[in-house]
Amino acid sequence: MPLNPTIEQILEMIARAKRPLYHQMTAQQARAAYENSAPILEIASAPMFTLDDLLIPTRDGAAIRARLYQAVEPSWAQPAPALVYYHGGGFTVGSVDTHDALCRMFARDGQCTVLSVDYRLAPEHKFPTAVEDAFDALSWLHEHAAQFGVDGERLAVGGDSAGGTLATVCAVLARDAGIRLALQLLIYPGTTGYQQTDSHARFADGFLLSGETIQWFFEQYVRDESDRDDWRFAPLDGERGAPDFRGVAPAWIATAEYDPLSDEGDAYARKLRALGNEVMLTRYPGMIHEFFKMGGFVPDVTKAHADAAAALRAAFGVE
Repeated sequence: MPLNPTIEQILEMIARAKRPLYHQMTAQQARAAYENSAPILEIASAPMFTLDDLLIPTRDGAAIRARLYQAVEPSWAQPAPALVYYHGGGFTVGSVDTHDALCRMFARDGQCTVLSVDYRLAPEHKFPTAVEDAFDALSWLHEHAAQFGVDGERLAVGGDSAGGTLATVCAVLARDAGIRLALQLLIYPGTTGYQQTDSHARFADGFLLSGETIQWFFEQYVRDESDRDDWRFAPLDGERGAPDFRGVAPAWIATAEYDPLSDEGDAYARKLRALGNEVMLTRYPGMIHEFFKMGGFVPDVTKAHADAAAALRAAFGVE
């Protein structure tokens, strides 16, 4: 399909603004730019019954920030399911603040508690810190579920872009740790170590996420090039330490037609299916990377939000 007309307008506005691209900035400048721009196209923030900023301990003695969303009053008699969510941003930018409106929507429409994780960012914290933080947060919620009126046996992981990568890895780690997950909600996830698919070539420039920016993000994150071969960086094709992917949680995967990452998202769906896993894959026509965060300006994003929320409710058995 042609590029969505409203998306096309957004890209034209961005081009006219002539702002520096992320790979032309320092990591700190890129973070500030993303924090400033993230709310502009977002949906309105849904009211929550409870919104708590928490500190979660990590395996190396640090404490990371997380935000807990509950759209309705928690019930300890009937604990709620929960989504552990990892924001996107190339492991370098993004925060619980940049994805606040999206997580509020998941809590309200998915009828679940949401724990949004502020994993530590590169280049200050290189691979595999983000992965370890992500799984430590999931493990912490599983252990402390009852404290928040959460059902520790009805958990899901989710994330967009780099956060989707973290969710794919946590789904495998959770299986191995005996943590039952109802779903992995993967929104245009990054899954490959080397960006050599057709979609990376077709959409390398002019569609918001450029090939140069992707490489810049990864240069911030990896310790050296060998990290690209680690399965925790590249769950699709990373061979170093790669586990068996059989028996992981069912996956709901969203890709965007005009996204450099679209082919690797599709390929990851095929990999999971070939190993006997349950997968629902939707490629959203006319959309670009980051479209999930454009729902306040692009009406067609509403359907993708509804699809994701419906997948959560179905996985949690709250339809």
